[in-house]
Amino acid sequence: MKPPRPRIVKDKLKWRFRPEKNAWEPIFRIRWTEDGKRKEKNITLDWRGDAQRLDRLYWECRSGRNAAQQRPPKHTWRACIIAWRSDHIVQQKLAASTRASYRRDMDRIMEKNGAKDMARTTRPALKAALAKMSDTPRKASKYAQVVSILWNYATTELDWPLGPNPAKKLASYKPAREYEPWPTWLVEKLDTAPMNVQIAAQLILGTGQRPNAAISMKRDQFHGDTMTVLDEKSGELFETYCPVRLRDFIAGLPPRGDHLIAKNLRQPVGYDAVEKAFRAWRGTIGDAAKQFTLHGLRKLAIVELAEAGCSDAEIQAVTNQSAEMVAYYRRRANRLKLSKAAQERRR
Repeated sequence: MKPPRPRIVKDKLKWRFRPEKNAWEPIFRIRWTEDGKRKEKNITLDWRGDAQRLDRLYWECRSGRNAAQQRPPKHTWRACIIAWRSDHIVQQKLAASTRASYRRDMDRIMEKNGAKDMARTTRPALKAALAKMSDTPRKASKYAQVVSILWNYATTELDWPLGPNPAKKLASYKPAREYEPWPTWLVEKLDTAPMNVQIAAQLILGTGQRPNAAISMKRDQFHGDTMTVLDEKSGELFETYCPVRLRDFIAGLPPRGDHLIAKNLRQPVGYDAVEKAFRAWRGTIGDAAKQFTLHGLRKLAIVELAEAGCSDAEIQAVTNQSAEMVAYYRRRANRLKLSKAAQERRR
C-alpha cells in the first residue's frame, strides 16, 4: 500500500517501488525544455515513513529550495583567492610582507565564505561585517581592502560578471583623529606590561617602524651601532643607526630564537597576539589609556626626534614616514616644547 501524499496533490510527485527495499519511494519529478528537447530530473525524497516530513520535503522542492535543485556557484571566493595566489605576475609585484598581510585576511574569507558565490555579496552585508570590527578599525580597513582587491581581480582578470564592487571606498578608513603619541606617564608604566609588549614597544619607539615590522624583527637585523629595518609600505629594507638605549635593551634580552619576540626557534609571535596582549594590559591602567595604540609609539618617536632638534630630513631617515606626517607631528612637538617654555616663564 502506498504511503500518504502531501496535503495538496500535484502531478510532480510520483511513487516508484524499490524491490530491493520492498518499499515505495516518493519522487519529485521536474520536467523542462532546453534547446527544443524535453528533459527530466527526478529527486528522491527521503521521507523516512513520516508523512509530515514528506509534506515539508515536497514543498521544499516546489519552491526550488531542495539541495538537489541548487546549482553549485561558479564564482566562489575560494576560486578567486586560489586564482589570485596562483597569478605569478600579481605576486611578483608585491612585497613578501604585503603578501603575508593579504594572506591572513584571505584565509579568513576562505574559512567563512569560501564556498559562497561572490555575486551574492552585498554592500550592506559587508558593512555589517566591518561594523563587527569597529574596535579594530585598521583591521577592518585592511579586510575591506582585500575584499576590494579580490573583486577587482575577479572582474578584470577572470572576467567574472559580478557587478559593482561592494567594497568600493570602504577601505579608505581615516581615524577620527590621528594616532596620539604616548605621554610620559604611559611609557613609564611599560615595565608592568607583559614582556612581549615591552619588547614590541621598545622596538617601535627605537626604530620608528610600523608595529608589525618592528614586532617581526630578527636578532641578526642588529649589528653593532646600526640596524636593518623594513618599510612595510614600500617593501624597502634600509640601514639606519641604532640608538644606544635600544642597543642596551636588546643586549639584556635572553635569546629565545631567531626573532626578538619569538614564538619558537624560527617563528615570531604574530602582530595580532602582541596587539591583543597590549589591549589587555592597557585595560588594566584605566580609561585615560584607552585612546593610545601601539601605532602611537611610532608617532612618539617623531615627537622625540623633533624635540631633540632633528630636521625633517633626519626624522624621515629614521622613520621613513612621509614629509606631511613628519610635519604634522613636528608641530605637536613644537607646541609641547613652546608651551613648556611659556609656562615655566610665569613661575
